[in-house]
Formats: sequence, structure tokens, C-alpha cells
Amino acid sequence: MSTRTDSAGHDPVIESRDQLIAAFAKGEKPKDRWRIGTEHEKFVYDRGDHHAPSYEEKGGIHALLLGLTRFGWEPVYEGGKIIALSGSDGTISLEPAGQLELSGAPLENLHQTCAETGRHLEQVKYVGDQLGLGFLGLGMWPDKSRADLPIMPKGRYAIMLRHMPRVGSLGLDMMLRTCTIQTNLDYGSEADMAQKFRVSLALQPLATALFANSPFTDGKPNGFLSYRSHIWSDTDPARTGMLPFVFEDGFGYERYADYALDVPMYFVYRDGKYIDAAGLSFRDFLDGKLSVLPGEKPTEKDWEDHLSTAFPEVRMKSFLEMRGADGGPWNRICALPALWVGLLYDSQALDAAWDVVKDWSMEERQALRDSVPKLGLDAPVGGGRKLRDIAREVIDIARSGLAARARLNGSGDNETGYLSFLEDVAASGKTNAERLLDCYHGEWQGDLSRVYAGESF
Repeated sequence: MSTRTDSAGHDPVIESRDQLIAAFAKGEKPKDRWRIGTEHEKFVYDRGDHHAPSYEEKGGIHALLLGLTRFGWEPVYEGGKIIALSGSDGTISLEPAGQLELSGAPLENLHQTCAETGRHLEQVKYVGDQLGLGFLGLGMWPDKSRADLPIMPKGRYAIMLRHMPRVGSLGLDMMLRTCTIQTNLDYGSEADMAQKFRVSLALQPLATALFANSPFTDGKPNGFLSYRSHIWSDTDPARTGMLPFVFEDGFGYERYADYALDVPMYFVYRDGKYIDAAGLSFRDFLDGKLSVLPGEKPTEKDWEDHLSTAFPEVRMKSFLEMRGADGGPWNRICALPALWVGLLYDSQALDAAWDVVKDWSMEERQALRDSVPKLGLDAPVGGGRKLRDIAREVIDIARSGLAARARLNGSGDNETGYLSFLEDVAASGKTNAERLLDCYHGEWQGDLSRVYAGESF
């Protein structure tokens, strides 16, 4: 989740609804300036007893952040405590229970993305080795209850932790017990945004299935392949889901702005502190009628903050975020942006991907989203087919899109190699969650502690 800092520059007050819409239009870029931003989270654990370290404890999360500064990362403070790091490779931040996230820099190609990921993982492993910490690449804590987990000292999390139980039964699990991989991609125009949004939203359940990696809860199988994805179905219906309006005629910036205005607020950030505005209306804020800041109108940064508190399967800010995948180790971190760049950054591939999904009804799209967390690639897609039946076709389209980009590394290789993990999943029909379940029921003999050796970064 976003890490807010005070801006040294001017932050214009929003005087009209047009400014809200303009925030999306400002994201438009010519194709030669389209970039790739990749975000990935990992669980941190003590190698001795596998507990999740607190912020303050010796060798804990604070020590981990401090240790990373030796690589040139600059501390970001909140309330006098380091809660994030900034540097040339983006931002390192903390999720609510100490999950460590890299929000990578906007990069030109996947070779750079994977090099950035490799640098980050080498750095955290180096510091982790000194502190006795390990890192786990899964979508869900396999053996930790909510009560087992610490809370990080970030103001927005305190507000969210209070609010989540009011609107869903699994929101606290989302905050405390899950990890994801995301990729952020650009668009060239409103029409380009709309097509990319529709394609990626329709195919987000495929990404969920391909990256399914959260089959355990509280130390035993949970009956799902992506329990992380299931958690989102009962987190907060006002800010999650498949956004049916995206597929309606005329969808564009204005319609998404209206949706975001109807998402209840969480907070307002002022003078280094988060003010609790949970459940209040941004429309009232626009009218100067927000009860916690009477007479005050929002700034453009407030709108940016608010956009970050909507959690649909695909989210728009001044770029599009792909949000369907479970967390995982290095090869999966590289594979997620490879899939979406291949599908969305080449016009022929984008058109071909739209041909795959354009005839699906909203009911079929929702049914697919609902069934994927449990069934994975066996989820039905209509016409008597299963998701596995289109997986290879979609990955082949992504491969063609990456080949057409022809972005080569120093050895002359294009970007298609980063799809190899997904091609293996599609060919075998077996997700990583199912492989873990095979281990659990087989060689591990029900000893889930074995996951710490097998699923590290």
C-alpha cells in the first residue's frame, strides 16, 4: 500500500470535478514512453522459530530497514520512525504486519525489471542473513493466525484495521496475512486505457489461477488454491470487485472518477498525521463538508491518496494496476509483468486478447472470478470449456506481443523467456498451490514447516 510523505511542492486545491478527471488524462503517454512498474511483497520470518518479527524487537523489521540503508536506500519517516525507504530502484515499504514490499521504478523493459528484482532480493537476503531473517514467497501466511502477527507503526493502517471489521469478515486477513505481485502499466489515450482495462479485468481471473499460491491457512489446507483471492470477496464490497461498468459503452475517465467518488474514504493526511475519515464521502469533501475537516476542500494529493484506497481487481490511478496475483519467488515476480506487457503493450496482441474475452457476459465474468480461488485452472469459462483451455492461447498471445516488442538484453534475448514459468503451469495444468498440496500430503507428511525451506526467495 502507498506510503504518504509530505510534499515539498505546491498541492493545488480541487475546485471542480474536471480536476478529478484530469488526473487520469495526465497519465497518457506516447508509446515510446510506456513503462513497467512492478510491485512485490514477501513475508519476513525469524529463521529460528519462524515467528513474524515485530518492528521493535532486536533483529526485527526496523533493523531490516536500517540494514538496507547500506545499499544507498534513504529512510522515510513517520512519527519519528522509519517506515519506508526510497532509492533509484523505487520504494521499499511495509505492509500492515511487516510484509516487505518493493514498489519498483518505472522501467523500459522486462530485462531491467528482473535485474531490479534480483538486486532487491540479493540485498534483503544479505541483510536477512545478518539478522537471522528469512523471506517467504507465498500469497498467504501458511501457519500464522491474526493474533500471531505484529502491527507496523503506520497511521493509515491503524485507521484501516479499525474500519475493516465494519464492512467485511476477511479484511483483517487481507491486511495482515496476504502478499501479492502487481504490475503497473501505461496507456496512450482514453480509448487505449478503456481497451486495456477491459482486457485485463476480464483476464484477471486467469492471472489469479496461473499464480495461485495460497492453499494453506492456520497450518492446514484451506480448500482453496488462492485463498488470498477469496479474501478479497469479503473485504469491503464498496471498494473491491470486477467493476461491471468498465464494460459498458462510453466507459472512460469520467465514469471511473464517479466510481471512485462513491468509494468511502479512509483518511486525510495533514501535517504528517492521518486523520480518520473512514466511511465518509469524498463528494462531501469536494463541497467543503467533510465532518473531520469542516470548510476545507481536498487537494490533488488527497484525490491521489483516495484513489489508492480502492481495491478492484484492476485499478486506475494515472496508470493501470494489475492486482490478481498471489505473491511468489523470483521467477513469478518476473512472469507477471511479462504476461501483462505481452498482452497490453502490442496493439495486435491487445486486439487478439480482446477477441478471447469480448463475448463473455458480465455474469460469466463474475462467475469466473468467483470460482477461480477454489478451482484455479479448472474454473469454467462458458461453452463447456475450462480456464485451462484458454490459458495456453492467452500466453501465446503474450509471447507474440513480447516478440513484437523486440526488447533485447546484452545476450540478444528478447523478453519472451520470462513467460517460461507460466508456460510450464499451462502445459502441466498444475498451479504452484497444487504442487504445494502434493508436497504437504506426500513427502512433507503434513509438516507445513517444510514450506520455509521450499518457498523462500
